[in-house]
Amino acid sequence: MEKIILNMMIQSKISEAQLESEGVIRTDFGEDLSWKYLSYVRAHPRFWNAGAKILYGKNDNFTSFETICGFAEKIGASLCVMENGGHWFHTQEEMRFLDEWILSEK
Repeated sequence: MEKIILNMMIQSKISEAQLESEGVIRTDFGEDLSWKYLSYVRAHPRFWNAGAKILYGKNDNFTSFETICGFAEKIGASLCVMENGGHWFHTQEEMRFLDEWILSEK
């Protein structure tokens, strides 16, 4: 989660000092970045110990392919990649892919 937040900050050209000073900053892509939340994430790292299946959009601009592959490997999760998908699955094409993926995993 920390890496996603830091990537959002980079994309929005927000420094840690700026976020700490302002507390909460609204981004151009509609997400609020919070110093309090970033601090919480750093103080409370999570360790995954349950099976998982991950759906990833290859055009994700917040989480790199290398990061998601490393995470999937670390937790023993299977990884499905949608070539034209983004970070948020919301377009008709992405939702159709998501539906098909869910049904195929049953």
